[in-house]
Formats: sequence, C-alpha cells, structure tokens
Amino acid sequence: MATYFTTAFIDFFKDLSKHNNTEWFRENKPRYEQYVKFPFEKFMDDLLNEVKKIDSSIHQTPKEAILRINRDIRFSTDKSPYKLYVAAIVSAAGKQVKEAPGWYIQFGADKVAVYGGAYMIDKENLRKVRSEIAADIKGFRKLVKDKKFVELFGEIQGEKNKIIPPEFKSVVNEEPLIANKSFYYAAEFSYKEITSADLLKTIMKYVKAGKAINDFLIMSMKS
Repeated sequence: MATYFTTAFIDFFKDLSKHNNTEWFRENKPRYEQYVKFPFEKFMDDLLNEVKKIDSSIHQTPKEAILRINRDIRFSTDKSPYKLYVAAIVSAAGKQVKEAPGWYIQFGADKVAVYGGAYMIDKENLRKVRSEIAADIKGFRKLVKDKKFVELFGEIQGEKNKIIPPEFKSVVNEEPLIANKSFYYAAEFSYKEITSADLLKTIMKYVKAGKAINDFLIMSMKS
C-alpha cells in the first residue's frame, strides 16, 4: 500500500516551528497544500470510510472532521499563528461538540497521537455516566481491563472530583474511576509512523481498541 505522507510532511513542520508567522506560511502555502493539507484530507477520507464500517453513526466528511491549522490566539500569551501539526476529530456529534465521545487524531513532526473517550463532560452527562458505572461495575471493569485496550492505551485517564455526589460515594472504593470528571484514553508514538505504508491500519487498530469505551460513554449519555 502506498504512503499518504513523505518526509516532506515532517520537513514542513520542522521549518514552520522556526518560522511560525503569516508571511512565511503564505510563501510556503504550496508546500503545505501538496505535502500536508491534501494528503491529510485523503488520509481522513480513507480513515472515515474505515470507521464507518464499524460505526454506522459516523457520517462525517474529511472537511467536517479536520481542524484548522490556525491557532486560537485570542487568550494565549503564545501568539504563534499556526499549530505544528494537523488534527481531526472523528465523532457522530461532529468536531464542534467537545464533550461528545469520539477520537482525536494528531500528526506532527514530533509524534503521532490518538486520543479517545470524552474529555469535556457537562454536569448532567457526568451524572449519567456515573450512574451507568454504578449500575454495572463488573461490566465497566471488563471494558477498561480489555486486553487490547490495556495493551494500546493503558488505562482511562481524567481529572477526578475531590467531592462527588453522595449516591456515588459507596462505589468509589470498588471503582475509583467513578470519581473522574472526564474519561479519556491516549496513545502517542513515533513521528516515523507518518511515512509508513501501514499508517491507516495502525490508526484503525487504535480506533477499534477504544470503540467499546466510546460506545459505553455514548450509551450512558443517552440514557
């Protein structure tokens, strides 16, 4: 299988890290489009088609999944205008709904990253997720202890509430994750994977490993 990206992808972001300004980016836009933008759109098109085979709720196009390379600098002390990577969010709710369970894909000159789960959960949906965990602790533990999930992602991460609602306090000792405010998982690996002919296959391996957790979170929020 042919590769999506060449070393020119990595070289572009290395150069951008040294010249992160609008003038340089404008002058190098043909490089960006040829080696970064268009190959990433092709990759995301193929990735979304593969994800749709295992998740019929996904209907995104590459444009609806890919995030802008421009940074939001309104409230940042770092005024560099561009991100040093390309990224996309795969989710049935779309890339704008930050709390919805899904997958976040990031390719840069320093690493490849795959994140999944739900990072920003509002109060009501958090209550629903906790209720589902409390109702079936063994079932939830089976998901987070799944051999392939642990192998690829390790564990569920997320900041914990120091104080949780009284109805969940009795569950904390048996299932500490019920105190989480978010439920996400992450994997990062070498940037060298970007130029691999197995890139799509590799990313799909991670997507499949996290799907059961995402399904649990989606089901919980709909309950």
